[in-house]
Amino acid sequence: MTDERISELRKEWEAEEKIAHIHGWDFSHIHDRYEEEDDLPWDYKKIIDEYLLPDMKLMDFDTGGGEFLLSLEHPYQNTAATEGYPPNVELCKETLAPLGIDFRACDDESNIPFDDSSFDMMINRHGSFDPVEAHRLLKPEGLFITQQVGSKNDRDLVEMVLLDEPMPFPDLELSIQRQKFEEAGFEIIRAEEVFRPIRFFDIGAFVWFAHIIEWEFPGFSVDKCFDKLLAMQEIIDRDGKVEGTIHRYLIVAKKK
Repeated sequence: MTDERISELRKEWEAEEKIAHIHGWDFSHIHDRYEEEDDLPWDYKKIIDEYLLPDMKLMDFDTGGGEFLLSLEHPYQNTAATEGYPPNVELCKETLAPLGIDFRACDDESNIPFDDSSFDMMINRHGSFDPVEAHRLLKPEGLFITQQVGSKNDRDLVEMVLLDEPMPFPDLELSIQRQKFEEAGFEIIRAEEVFRPIRFFDIGAFVWFAHIIEWEFPGFSVDKCFDKLLAMQEIIDRDGKVEGTIHRYLIVAKKK
């Protein structure tokens, strides 16, 4: 690799680093530059649709910018949501509240500002959760449906750029979380766990991604990891992609 190309790559990657931010949960900036979650053995939205009826009270905890929640097209008067990340809180106030959705700012999964037995269904996609608090909020026979990022998510990618970085959420394993739901008073209706590929087709997309997912890549920067990024670039030059592994699990639990 020539010095000129190395210099060009540094400039490209530093430009991606500079603009790395997120509005809601929008990864369109790297659309077509990476792939993940296109081959999960379940369809989270379809699973929710199997159980969700129009007259049910639905709550989405950690809704992000509300994009997924709105895709469900549930009657707004029967819909509630929470979010704790300040930029997304403001976004939800602008987009969800005017529709009549009961939106409340909340960053504590163990202290959610709704009354006991308020909901027929709670959903949570890639957010934090507390089975005990979910049990309090759900009506009898109410459902909690979650798709989660597991503890081993992207670990091979992390190890490509950072040394000896501990897993940020080691308890996010299906076996551990299933037991916690059962101890909280839930019956497990469905539980699955998978590992699937994540692929990047240019390192600039990976740089942007690593800055957005900062809890998995703490302390990552182009300057700090430049030599390792060059090694990843050589893999792309050879194979057309650099590949890691995502870790996902699904739980559908019913309040006893």
